[in-house]
Amino acid sequence: MIKRKAIDTVLRLCKGFPVLAITGPRQSGKTTLAQAVFPEKPYVSLEDPDTRAFADTDPRAFLGRYPDGAILDEVQRCPDLFSYIQAIVDQDQRMGLYILTGSQQFGLRSKITQSLAGRVGMVQLLPFSHGELLDAGRSHAELETTIYSGSYPPLYDREVSPADWYPGYVSTYVERDLHQLIQVRDLKSFQLFLRMCAARTGQLLNLSSLANDCGITHNTAKAWLSVLEASYIVFLLHPHCRNFNKRLIKSPKLYFFDTGLVSWLLGIQEQSQITIHSLRGALFETWVVAELIKGRLNRGLQPNLYFWRDSTGNEVDVLAEQGERLLPIEVKSGRTVTADYFTGLDKWLQLAAGSSGPAHLVYAGDDSQQRTRVNVIPWRNISILAEQL
Repeated sequence: MIKRKAIDTVLRLCKGFPVLAITGPRQSGKTTLAQAVFPEKPYVSLEDPDTRAFADTDPRAFLGRYPDGAILDEVQRCPDLFSYIQAIVDQDQRMGLYILTGSQQFGLRSKITQSLAGRVGMVQLLPFSHGELLDAGRSHAELETTIYSGSYPPLYDREVSPADWYPGYVSTYVERDLHQLIQVRDLKSFQLFLRMCAARTGQLLNLSSLANDCGITHNTAKAWLSVLEASYIVFLLHPHCRNFNKRLIKSPKLYFFDTGLVSWLLGIQEQSQITIHSLRGALFETWVVAELIKGRLNRGLQPNLYFWRDSTGNEVDVLAEQGERLLPIEVKSGRTVTADYFTGLDKWLQLAAGSSGPAHLVYAGDDSQQRTRVNVIPWRNISILAEQL
C-alpha cells in the first residue's frame, strides 16, 4: 500500500470528533485509507443492496450490530442513518466511533450539516499526490507520463493501462453519479459536455459558450457542472477579489482534479502526444494546481488558492492566501526558463507591493533556481511547494 499523507490528519481528527467523514472521488482510496487506519473496525458497504435495505428499513437494529462503531462506506446512500448516528455518539461520547466515507460531497455534506454538525471531522481524499508516489518510489520519471497516467490508485496497484481504465471509470462511476443526482435524458450530450469541459481545463469558464457548443441550455450546463463538482471530477478556481486593478476578470477558471482523465477525454492515446499537444500548457497547469490543492487537503486544510488576471492580459496563475499575504505562483510548461516567464509575476509584485509573499515559478524543467525576486521550482519538486502553502 502506498502511504497516504492524509493519515496524520485522520489520526488527529479522530481524537477530537466522534465521527470522521472521508470524502473524495470514487476510486481515490477512501476505503483503503479507512481500513488501514482502523483495522479493528468492521467494514460495511452501503452499495450492497441487501445491506442498504436493512439500514433503510431498520436503522436502529442495523447500527446495533456495531456497538464499537464501524466503517460505513458510501453512507450517503442511506440518509436516515445520520439521525440515529447522532443519537448514538451523543450518548456514547467515544471519539472516532464511526468512520463515514462517501463520493458525492453535496449529498454527504448536506446530511452532516443537518444531523451531525459539530460532531464530524472532515477529510477530503483525492487521488495520489506526486509526493506520495515519489515517497513510495512509484512516480514517473517523465512529466508527460505523469500527466498521461494520472494518479488514481487502481493504476498503481494493478496491471492496467490508463487507456483501458479511464473509459470504465467514466461509464461506471461518473455517469452513474449523474443518474443518482439528476435525471439525464440524453447521455450522449453529457458525454460531449464532459469532453468539452476537458478541452477547457485551465481556462476561464464561460457557461453560455460551453452550453452552446454542447447544444444544451445554460441551466443544464450549470446543473451538469455541479454534478462534476459534487463527484470530485472538476473544481473552479476563483479570481481574488482584492482590488489591485479596477478592471479585473471576474469569471472562475475550470480545472480537473486528474490529468489522466483529461488526457483520455481529449483523445490522447499515448504520453508522447502530450509533448506537442495544443493543450500541453493547460494540462501542466491543471496538474500543478491539483497538486497544490492536494497538499492542503491532505493536511485537513481548505484550499486557499485563487488566480489574478486583469482586462489587459496581465495574469498570475495562482495566488495562495496566507493571512494578509498573497503568494504568487506562475506555471510554465516549457523546459527552459526565459525572461517572459516572469512578466506576470513582475506586474503582480509591482501592484501588490508589501501585500505579496515570496513569488514562485513552477516549470517543466529540471533545475531549481533562486532568482532575485522569484523562486524557480522544477516540476518534480512540486510537493515541496504544496506542503508549504
